[in-house]
This record gives sequence, C-alpha cells and structure tokens, in this order.
Amino acid sequence: MLQALKSVRHLQSSAMKQAVSELCVPVPWGELRGKVWGPDHGRPVLCLHGWADNCGTFNTLIPLLPKEFRYVAVDLAGHGLSSHRSPGDFYSFPAYVMDVRRVVDALEWSKFSIIGHSMGGNVAGMFGALYPEMVDAVVLLDSYGFFPTDKKEMLKVMRQGMDQMVQFEKMTEDKKRRVYTYENAVERLMAANPILSERSVHILLERGLVQVEGGVAFTRDLRINLKNITRISLEQSLELQSGIQASVLVILAEDGFEKMFSEPEQKKVTSAILQAYRDRNHAVVTVPGDHHVHLNDPKAVAPLVSDFLQTKVLTQPARQTAERTSKL
Repeated sequence: MLQALKSVRHLQSSAMKQAVSELCVPVPWGELRGKVWGPDHGRPVLCLHGWADNCGTFNTLIPLLPKEFRYVAVDLAGHGLSSHRSPGDFYSFPAYVMDVRRVVDALEWSKFSIIGHSMGGNVAGMFGALYPEMVDAVVLLDSYGFFPTDKKEMLKVMRQGMDQMVQFEKMTEDKKRRVYTYENAVERLMAANPILSERSVHILLERGLVQVEGGVAFTRDLRINLKNITRISLEQSLELQSGIQASVLVILAEDGFEKMFSEPEQKKVTSAILQAYRDRNHAVVTVPGDHHVHLNDPKAVAPLVSDFLQTKVLTQPARQTAERTSKL
C-alpha cells in the first residue's frame, strides 16, 4: 500500500481550528504534494488549483465547506511544492489529467467529487469526461471546464510552444531561477496578479516560495508559461463535455472570465459551452467578485458549493467504506 502521508501539522483558520495533513504522492519524476482536510472516512473531494497558483488557493474556502467530506488539494506538477516535470517535457491538460489519475490511484479512491478553479476546472472537465464512472460531482470555480482553441490558430499555437521550449532550454540556470527578498516576491506576485488581496498573496506564497542562497525563489516551473501545445476545438470540447455523467455546478465571477472573454467570437464559444451545461440540467450561476473570488472572498461561493455537495453527494447512498476511505 502506498504511504502517501508524510507529516501532519495543525493550522489555525479564521473559521475553525482544523488538522491539515501534508500529502506526498511519488511519481516517476519526483512527487506530487498537497494538503488534506477532514475526517479519514469523509466523502472524498479532490481540489485542483488554477494556473501558476498552488493548493493554498483553497485555504480560505475549505474550512467553510461541509465537514462530512475529506478534501485533498493537490499542487499540480510544476506548481507549489510538487516536483517539476522532467527536462524536455511540456505541461498540458492531458498530462495533468494523468497526474490526477495517479493521485486517486494512490489514495485508492474509486468515486469522488472535484472542485477545480480556472485551469484546475479544465483538468476536472477532461477527467470527468474520460473517467465518468469515477466522478459524482464537479464544481467549476470561474472555469468553463474546457478551453477551446480556434482550429485556425492551432498550428500557430503548437509551433509557438515548441519554439518557446527550444529557447527555454538555452537559458542559463541563473535566468531560470531569479532570487528575491520576500518583500520583492510579494510585490512581484501582486503586480502580476493585481486582483489578489494582500492576504491571498501571502497564502499563495506559503507554498509558492523556497528559501535559496541570498533570499527566496518562486517554486513554480517557468515552463508553465510556455504555450500549451495540446489544444482542442469547440466541437471536441462539447463532445468531451457530453461524456460527463457527474452533476456539475459552474460558478462564474462577474469580474472574472466572463468579463475577460467579452469579444464576440470569444463570447460565442463560452456561451456554447455554458448552454450545453444548462441543456443537461447542470447549474450555472454568477457571483459578485473577481477571478480569485473563492480565495479573496470565500463566503461569496461557500454556500453555493456547500449546498451543491450536500444535495448531489451526501443525499446519495454512501459507497462501501473500503471504497471511499483515503489510503493515506
């Protein structure tokens, strides 16, 4: 049996005092790290963060959610405290989906729910389509579950990603890892993502920085900034979406992606995806806030997520304890 839990620590949340376990799952190129909240026999929920973030993005939301669940939040490869992919490897949605498959196999979960923010929602959407029998509920936080690319742009984007990888591999190690003071790192993240509150910045930097000689460095792999060379069209997105058997809740932020994707062509794509959810009787709601509303203002989304999990998961017959207990 895989020993996935390395250490336990206790954190004081503003909402409650709760034991938080540190997760460590071995993978061929290193390890995937994360955090675990909730009772050993709680109904399992996997939490997937957005691009360039880490599992700390759920620190403020999870303490407000139902206590009957076991929440496992993962640092995706190349993010937070998880290992970077092997030299020469690209970061892509199928690769992240494969990582999720590795994690749930290590935990021996046969049925679970997923909460995904932004990019994590896209990973959740693809996983739910590929493994529909394993997923009973999906919450998409300011995410459409899929990120289509115009078919006319695919070749250009793929080429850009490959050219960027060639240039990246020519960079010196000094350029790949810049050293900051902690204060400079805070300023750097706030400048790069001005919608984050100062509190949220500090939360993300708990797993987003590592101590190095002369100061601190960001833990994320710079290769996550390269163009993703694995793309799907709107038609492929809708086909994948049709394979999801789980109940889906889409929570959009008024000043999030809905505002960013406001061009007519972009709106046409996002509207098609959202309408497909509605046509299958999934819930699509909008809340005040920005793209990181779940972290900056978790009380704006917690009641919606809580009600959804209680209605769609807790009202269903529990699976056998052996099937739904984390093997941490």
